[in-house]
Amino acid sequence: MAMRQKYVVAALVLAACTGKAVSIATPVDELVSSTGVVVSAHHLASDAGAAVLAKGGSAVDAAVATAFALAVTYPAAGNIGGGGFMVIRQADGTATTIDYREKAPLRSTPTMYLDATGAIAASATDSGWRAPGVPGTVRGLAMAHEKFGKLAWADVVMPAVQLAEEGFALSESLAGELNGALTSILASFPASVATYGKPGGGAWVAGDTLRLPQLGRALRAIATGGPEVFYTGWIADSLAAQMRAHRGLISRADLAAYQAVEREPVRGTFNGYELISMGPPSSGGVVMMLTLNQLEALGLVGADGSADGSADGSADRSDARTLHLRIEVARRAYLDRARWIGDPDFSEIPLARLLSKEYARELAAGIDTAQASSSAELGKDILTPMAESPQTTHFSVVDAEGNAVSNTYTLESGYGSGVVVAGFLLNNEMGDFSKKSGYTNTGWAIGTPANLIAPGKRMLSSMSPVIVTKGGALRLVTGSPGGRTIPNTVLNVVLGVTAFGEGVRAAVDAPRIHHQWMPDTASFESGAATPAVLAALRAMGHQIKEVTARSQGDAHSILFDATTRTARAANDRRSPDSGARAPKP
Repeated sequence: MAMRQKYVVAALVLAACTGKAVSIATPVDELVSSTGVVVSAHHLASDAGAAVLAKGGSAVDAAVATAFALAVTYPAAGNIGGGGFMVIRQADGTATTIDYREKAPLRSTPTMYLDATGAIAASATDSGWRAPGVPGTVRGLAMAHEKFGKLAWADVVMPAVQLAEEGFALSESLAGELNGALTSILASFPASVATYGKPGGGAWVAGDTLRLPQLGRALRAIATGGPEVFYTGWIADSLAAQMRAHRGLISRADLAAYQAVEREPVRGTFNGYELISMGPPSSGGVVMMLTLNQLEALGLVGADGSADGSADGSADRSDARTLHLRIEVARRAYLDRARWIGDPDFSEIPLARLLSKEYARELAAGIDTAQASSSAELGKDILTPMAESPQTTHFSVVDAEGNAVSNTYTLESGYGSGVVVAGFLLNNEMGDFSKKSGYTNTGWAIGTPANLIAPGKRMLSSMSPVIVTKGGALRLVTGSPGGRTIPNTVLNVVLGVTAFGEGVRAAVDAPRIHHQWMPDTASFESGAATPAVLAALRAMGHQIKEVTARSQGDAHSILFDATTRTARAANDRRSPDSGARAPKP
């Protein structure tokens, strides 16, 4: 299979206004609104969510509309054939999460992705009919809507139907992305080429209209018949029949049995803020809390609440000490991710200990503030002498009443498995399982028990949707795509707001860093540190990889002022078609 393109590139900037939608051509830094706001990877999906808010819909109504619209306008990751996680916080302070992560089909086995020699067949989950997990998106969105929606189900799905049936103009970025996908991941599947190829042949160009009538038919059926059409109706019949025909794994019984789960959020505190995030099978919330707790124990936040103990709270996020500590605490948090996190319905996870301040202090006590640790030495108990894809998408919503939704969902790789059924793309999430028991190497492979393949099990994820409050009031809604980089990307934004005194635009724009235990390398976006600081970190023993582009995730975020009840939304400039939208008056 041809190597996939990395689809997140440079930027679109949106204009400030109050309570009004903005033209996509208007260059601004933030959208300011007192009537609610939606920010996502595609401005037309944000439009769909904002239109639902304008009709009196809740934040969850807008989130559901945005998610379905992204399945049309952002095919690399927006989906009904994948899964994800939603964090919901009501204006009264109550919070919950919806786990709609995909599941392993019932015919799955622990050794199904090993070759005849017992080695991992790394390409087995890259694409094709044996790569998808049982999709959860439609069930998850329906569960959220049933519990927190105000408008009728059809009203929140129909904007996506109209986008699919009537079509929309392609940007230069999406046209190029589709052309790349049609010569790589989609090329082996005739139905996929027929769905996304240009009518009459040739390459897509900016301004062409993309119509997706088969996806529109499926979405219309979901709008009028509810989620059962997808899981027990004609869509399920079509999916199961295609799986049988191509020796795939998902059966009609898999679809009928799938249920989303409402779970308690994981919570933590940092510098006077509370974080509300997703627990297992997502590792993101645990990794973030464990990272922040260690930073707190190491004095990144002083006793007076200032960043790095400085009197004015103006510590530089790019100084050598701060960056050294961030690498060290991430190294330990990601090691515990590898050791412990998986589907809580299948594994005992020491969640209370991992989230405790006491445990973080124990970890922090082992950090040398002047010298890099060895990842191999720290994790020698699980090492024995497949990476998550960055193609996920996140969106954030706040309504006029201050209810908030942070949602991250995915197909796994860009365009998932490459397989289109009934007009929609299927995920390739089976690649997120550990494929060989006991095999954890110094690269990407992890073989600890918590994430081994089992029928009906949810695969480990790094998705990290988060809502941050202060003094009981909503403050920040954020999240990101990016595979295992996600917790560090989200932390970059969270630290910007909670420790470095930044506004939402500065926090989103700031260059990012990443370390995930193994491989034992820290990645730095351009501008994350000066040459002198990078030299100092290398002298401490850190392996540094400089990434010239701003390409780590895209954190579409909202900062909320509870006093004025005003939301400030910043789309991520790394995402070229993204946009923030407020309801039209």
